[in-house]
Amino acid sequence: MALIVQKFGGTSVGDAERIKNVANIVKKTVDKGNQVVLIISAMAGETNRLVALTNQIQEIPDEREYDVVVASGEQVAIGLVAMALKEKGLKAKSYLGFQVPIITDSMHSRAKIKEIKTKKLKEDIKKGIIPVIAGFQGVTENGDITTLGRGGSDTSAVAVAAALKADVCEIYTDVEGVYTTDPRICESARLINSISYEEMLEMANLGAKVMHLRSVEIGMIYGVPIHVRSSFKEKDGTWIIKEEKMERSEVTAVTYDKNQAKVTILKVRDRPGIAAKLFKPVSEAGINVDMIVQNVSTGGYTDLTFTVQRTDLKKVVKILEPVVKEIGAESIISDDKIAKVSIVGVGMASSPGIAAKMFETLAQNNINIQMISTSEIKISCVIDEKYTELAVRVLHEAFDLGKKKK
Repeated sequence: MALIVQKFGGTSVGDAERIKNVANIVKKTVDKGNQVVLIISAMAGETNRLVALTNQIQEIPDEREYDVVVASGEQVAIGLVAMALKEKGLKAKSYLGFQVPIITDSMHSRAKIKEIKTKKLKEDIKKGIIPVIAGFQGVTENGDITTLGRGGSDTSAVAVAAALKADVCEIYTDVEGVYTTDPRICESARLINSISYEEMLEMANLGAKVMHLRSVEIGMIYGVPIHVRSSFKEKDGTWIIKEEKMERSEVTAVTYDKNQAKVTILKVRDRPGIAAKLFKPVSEAGINVDMIVQNVSTGGYTDLTFTVQRTDLKKVVKILEPVVKEIGAESIISDDKIAKVSIVGVGMASSPGIAAKMFETLAQNNINIQMISTSEIKISCVIDEKYTELAVRVLHEAFDLGKKKK
């Protein structure tokens, strides 16, 4: 008997028929003698609808109330899934984040899990009851509702699996697993049978939408095997596990992220402490800064450019406008028409010439590189958004990622 945590995304519970399909999958798992805990996302499109409503009320929504609104989508979904399970003759009980409880910090809209109380869940499991838990949400120690960020149901699932010491966490979605790139852009994209936590971590961080970044982090830290698979096809997908092979290919995948924006502070005084003054309030607002480039100082002044998620751009500009005036910089400008294209692979660290090949491929297709960032297992380039699909296709071809491995 195995303890399996199964997470079903929004497309998997998009309507009544798909919810019934989820119940069928769960029943088959239980009939094999397994114990099951479910994590459920809001129905497809529901979170987007709720976010749009908040934006109609406030240009920059109040963070506490934003979480109250957007967390409501999961409540409907878990109730319907629990009903569908009962219709199949299974015992089930729905739980909102605060009912488990899943305790988080107070960083609204991007909260991090501090602790999961497992007493109620373990009692249900012993009684043969399937806990149906709302993904994406939690509660602070003061009782405020929080959300974990878009895609946060993955994090809920892996965190619950870690807390319960589950044998596996299955992530059910509308694709068959993790591909060498987005199959909607590149027809030759190939399903990856297994991938290391490290590679998946980079891919999630660089825009691959199959897994939430923090869910992969938790899986790696606690050694939770993650199986990404389709809700609509009964076949294995992609296993995310500890790296076992001695040698891996140079490049495993090509990723892209259009949720990017570039901010430039013009004519900044080149002296100690200026960068800290700029980035400290951004950090205190819980906003992640990605790439940072500072030009060579000329006449005691320099330009400072960095990237953030496009959804954070308005907030960042609002935070920095008074700081820019305070430090005597010339102005702040932004560009939300950029994208980040990256190549990822654990074999890159020991393979010279990978960067040159990437840059040459982009140049041959007249794609200008605005910024570059590297690590041992990835190279990222910021480019004009309109060239994103072309860049993905030519890089995928250049590194032969569509060919079958022998």
